[in-house]
Amino acid sequence: MNTVYLYLLSPLHTGGTTQEGNLLGIARESHTNLPYIPSSTIRGKLRASVQDKTERFKLFGNELNDDTTTQLEQGNIWIGDGSILWLPVPSLSHGVIWISSPMLLRRWAKFNNTQLNIPSEYSCNFKKSASAIYLKDAMFKAEDLLDWENWKQFLPQNTETTSIQQLMVLPDRHCSTMIQMGLWRQVKIKLDQHKTVDSGFRYEEAIPPDTLMYFPWGITSQANGSGEQAFLDFQSLLQQSSIIQIGGQESLGRGFVQQWI
Repeated sequence: MNTVYLYLLSPLHTGGTTQEGNLLGIARESHTNLPYIPSSTIRGKLRASVQDKTERFKLFGNELNDDTTTQLEQGNIWIGDGSILWLPVPSLSHGVIWISSPMLLRRWAKFNNTQLNIPSEYSCNFKKSASAIYLKDAMFKAEDLLDWENWKQFLPQNTETTSIQQLMVLPDRHCSTMIQMGLWRQVKIKLDQHKTVDSGFRYEEAIPPDTLMYFPWGITSQANGSGEQAFLDFQSLLQQSSIIQIGGQESLGRGFVQQWI
């Protein structure tokens, strides 16, 4: 397995399967209800960026509308779903704090095949800087937090991640709640010809900017001994553009991400 990291430069919206009331939700994992980027969304964006048809077919296989073929064929590359690693949450005492949970960190460590000691709940790398920490609607006393010395092992190093300095590990259940509360929500209204509200309004969700995500990728069995070349070709594709746009609402500037291997 290999990993590509995504640092969100703008809110990212990936359409969900259901709409509840006036809320247009985003794609969520069925077992955690956490936001994610479907692998098909990432694959489709990267596939569309390959102009050469032969190269596109080698990496991603074909689609039913490519030519006259009626049979789908697998390419040399597989791409996994995009998962959250660190998500920013506003703090009255510290500006912005990035949160994660033992489950999210454990998932990331498994994908990277790294043997790291997952930090305990309420681990924090800035405990000494304040007597109390206000995180959204929650408050933590410094004496209830744990010092976290090796936090840099859980933060992929890149120029984009230098701004991520204040990290806190919350229990899985509390982290999930804080992530839901920290999502970007925009009110959309429809106006008629008289500039008055028509058919009410709706909320649209998005993953907030400055979130750090990642997706795994690797070589499929279809490569048949040419895995090294497929690896180099896909790596070259990723390096062609460090900033890509993923998801919907492109005309609104949504979905710009900084990517790196």
